[in-house]
Amino acid sequence: MQSYADIAKGDVLLSVKDVSLSFGGVKAIQGVSFDIRKGEVRAIIGPNGAGKTSMLNVINGFYHPQAGEIMFKGIRRPKMKPYEAASGGIARTFQNVALFKGMTTLDNIMAGRSLKMNVGLFWQMLRFGPAEREEVIHRRRVEEIIDFLEIQAIRKTPVGKLPYGLQKRVELGRALAMEPELLLLDEPMAGMNLEEKEDMCRFILDVREQFGTTIALIEHDMGVVMDLSDRVVVLDYGRKIADGVPDVVKADKTVIDAYLGVAH
Repeated sequence: MQSYADIAKGDVLLSVKDVSLSFGGVKAIQGVSFDIRKGEVRAIIGPNGAGKTSMLNVINGFYHPQAGEIMFKGIRRPKMKPYEAASGGIARTFQNVALFKGMTTLDNIMAGRSLKMNVGLFWQMLRFGPAEREEVIHRRRVEEIIDFLEIQAIRKTPVGKLPYGLQKRVELGRALAMEPELLLLDEPMAGMNLEEKEDMCRFILDVREQFGTTIALIEHDMGVVMDLSDRVVVLDYGRKIADGVPDVVKADKTVIDAYLGVAH
């Protein structure tokens, strides 16, 4: 893993500045600021209801904050839809697996290539000529991802028949098929056993090393967070309470109190 000294020299890929998000009278995020640097694994942690998933939803355009701004690759990002964020280089996995359960592993990952397809609808319907040539290229890329994730044996299996850990791996594959610069992982190890968690940790680190992908993740397993992350930002009741390298964050009394449920 890169050292924090190396990461600190990297360019800022995404910055969150004074972002606030409310749903009626509920303040999900309150004036939060932090950045994500190129090439790092950036963890967003906090107790249940801290605003972590809401923050990912703001970053990928699913929610639009009432205040603050998002800068991506040095450009202030206007309000946009999730597909526009995806087109710009941000991919996402979800806390609850969001796959096409009746489709095979191969077809689910191919769905992640849709934004990369350039031929018109006419040729796609004919599945001939330019469309056929383009599909060959995209399928080759998908097969590379299948090999990378070591899921060759389930490439033709409907994902609804797969155990949960493998479904999580297929969802990661679909996100990788988009070739993102920033990959957002919402509890990628939720519901996994120890062996499955170890595999997912390895794949996350390999994604960064082999594809050069920057990763932001939400995860409740503190052992995983401390092992994987270069920097950690901690949210509690929608506010940022700590931000720094894992060793410093885990020793922060405010963070310890938040996880132990000390009264505010």
